Amino acid sequence: MPPTQKELAKLAGVSAGTVSNVISGSTTVSERSRQKVLEAIRVLNYQPNLIARSLRTNRTHTLGIVVPDLTIPFFPKIIRGAECAARERGYFLIVLDSEGSSLREADMIGLLRAQRVEGILLVTAGGQEISSKRLAALASSSPVVFLDRLPVGLDVDSVCVDDCGAAEMAISHLMRMGHREIAIITGPLTLKNEQERLRGYRQALQKGGITVQPSLIWSGSFEQDHVARMCQNGLLRPGDRPSALFATNGVTGLAALRSLYAVGLSTPKDFSFATFDELIAEDFFRPGITSVVQPTFDMGYRAIEVLLKRIEEGPLESPREKVRLPATLTVRESSSAPCQVELPIGRSARKKTASAK
Repeated sequence: MPPTQKELAKLAGVSAGTVSNVISGSTTVSERSRQKVLEAIRVLNYQPNLIARSLRTNRTHTLGIVVPDLTIPFFPKIIRGAECAARERGYFLIVLDSEGSSLREADMIGLLRAQRVEGILLVTAGGQEISSKRLAALASSSPVVFLDRLPVGLDVDSVCVDDCGAAEMAISHLMRMGHREIAIITGPLTLKNEQERLRGYRQALQKGGITVQPSLIWSGSFEQDHVARMCQNGLLRPGDRPSALFATNGVTGLAALRSLYAVGLSTPKDFSFATFDELIAEDFFRPGITSVVQPTFDMGYRAIEVLLKRIEEGPLESPREKVRLPATLTVRESSSAPCQVELPIGRSARKKTASAK
């Protein structure tokens, strides 16, 4: 037979009410009593009946998070921060993967509702803009906090980095290195964070007195084959090749690097390279890749704080909370001054920099 709360109370030397308060977290007890109860729980290997408790209190102390792709290292790091914050506050976190599908995302949210979660963190799948009607349906039974990818034009609780400012920081770094022809390759521009990173690129060039050239802006995707074709058929062609390339996310950046290596080019010899997000196995890249680093753990942690505050205050009790965390730029060997290249035979024999017209 599993141990009961009365047995826990006897072992801990406290009242049954104290045991109940420690397990439910409903009433503050002294730290000394709390530690006694926790030790008794460990000794007796006590497992609370969560279903019975939820029926009694109408609380499940369970939260959910839906992300678009668990194989991308960015998302497990966010989940780790969220799980840490939830655990510290006595909540369990259910993690689900929408696999980049809006339809599957809806199914996953339905599954979380069936589990009676008290709130949901959502990184949208993308490719389909969230309408105000769909948002109302999302939040009808439990609060939702949006992470990283935010719906356009809607007032929501959200946590992300300053995407525009972070991208501007990376482009400004390349400009300080002497680059004037800087290409950008983005993820799907249906996503607000990708739009903001493109805006940061434009702002940096404009502040530096450099004309934004549409031919250097490449709208990509999260499909590596698609990015490879774009690079090989456009960005990496000799003659009009830019002196620097900035990728607005790690998935697109990795695909661009692979395409670069596949055609025999290297960085920073042939052009400088920087990316938003650390790449997979960063330590194995030689040269090291200059990266905009997001505080992923903090993003997940803060998102849980915002979600629990919304659960406690109710959906209409306070203005929407919009947390914008700063990113940092880690400069490595992949970004350097423009290289000297020889012009093709038949053109002027003098040398010019790769960034010159």
